[in-house]
Amino acid sequence: MQESIPNIYPFKVKKINGEDQPLSAYRNKVVLIVNTASACGFTPQLKELQQLKDEINHPDFEILGFPTNDFGQQEPLDGNDITSFCEVNYGVQFPVFDKIMVRGKLMHPLYQFLSDKKQNHKLSSKPRWNFHKYLLNRNGELVDFYLPFTKPLSTKIKKKIQQLLNQNAR
Repeated sequence: MQESIPNIYPFKVKKINGEDQPLSAYRNKVVLIVNTASACGFTPQLKELQQLKDEINHPDFEILGFPTNDFGQQEPLDGNDITSFCEVNYGVQFPVFDKIMVRGKLMHPLYQFLSDKKQNHKLSSKPRWNFHKYLLNRNGELVDFYLPFTKPLSTKIKKKIQQLLNQNAR
């Protein structure tokens, strides 16, 4: 059965251990997708992202981290080193996936979808740096995006997440 409004559920991503993770596993959840890097001026946002997850404290809210080396070679780590870095230095407990490309010819299909209005039917917004954030509703549909300098704990992000959590899933 094809869904009428495009969403992230057809996509699969790789976990750090190389296993495929279908994004349909996040059906009926509000999801914040963020491209991350361990050696960036915005890297402390990892702690803020975890604080956001803890503060919202709702079983239907998830943050998904996608490390990328696309911007200034700021993700030198690979595999479990990324996970360890995030956990040890910033207390990250939300899923952090395998390193991907979020721009250019080898852009991951998920990021092609998120950044192209022709595909997502909502917005055009390609990441221009690390910690670009995409917000999706319970139906896996793109709702909004936030530039890297928008802090995860900003009122506008928290209000929008709460608003989406209060809406019933279709």
